[in-house]
Amino acid sequence: MSQFLPTTDLCDQHLDDLSGNFRVLAPVFSDYGAVRRFHGPVFTVQCLDDNTSVKAALESPGWIETPEGRVAQVLVVAGGASMRRALMGGKLGAHAVRNGWAGVVVDGCVRDVGELAQCAVGIRALAPFPMPTQRRMPGQTQLAVQIQGVWVRPGDWLYADEDGMVVSSRKL
Repeated sequence: MSQFLPTTDLCDQHLDDLSGNFRVLAPVFSDYGAVRRFHGPVFTVQCLDDNTSVKAALESPGWIETPEGRVAQVLVVAGGASMRRALMGGKLGAHAVRNGWAGVVVDGCVRDVGELAQCAVGIRALAPFPMPTQRRMPGQTQLAVQIQGVWVRPGDWLYADEDGMVVSSRKL
C-alpha cells in the first residue's frame, strides 16, 4: 500500500476547503481489524440489517485496475447506524483479506471481534453486536450514501488512521 499523509496533516492542508470535496467522518468509529492505517477509492453499499450486499462485495475482488496499477478499495457500508444486527463478522473479514480490500467502514455493528482482530485489513464500525443479519431486503451498491451525516460517493477516496477518517472527492 502506498504511503499517505496522516489525516491530521490532510485536515491542516484542507482547513479552508469549503467546496465539500474534503470531508471528515465523525469520531464515533472503533478499530476492529489488524490494520490501523488504510486508504483507497470507495465502493459503497447501502443496507439495513441485511448484509447480503456486503457479503457479495467482500466475496468479489477488492481492487480496481488503474494506469498506475492495481489499487485496493475501501468498502463503505451505510448501515443506518443500526444497533440491531451485525453487518460483518469473521468470515467476511477473511473474505476481505483474501480478495484484497484495503478496508471496510461499517456505519453499524460487527461481530466475531476476536476473529476480525486477526484480519490483515482495516475495519471500522460503530460497535460490536453478536446478532447476525436476516436475509430480508438486500441493499444497493455504488450509490452516494450518508455516513453519520457525511456524504460518501463511489470513487471518493477514504483515508483512515489512528486520528480518524477523511473522505476526498479525489486522490490526495
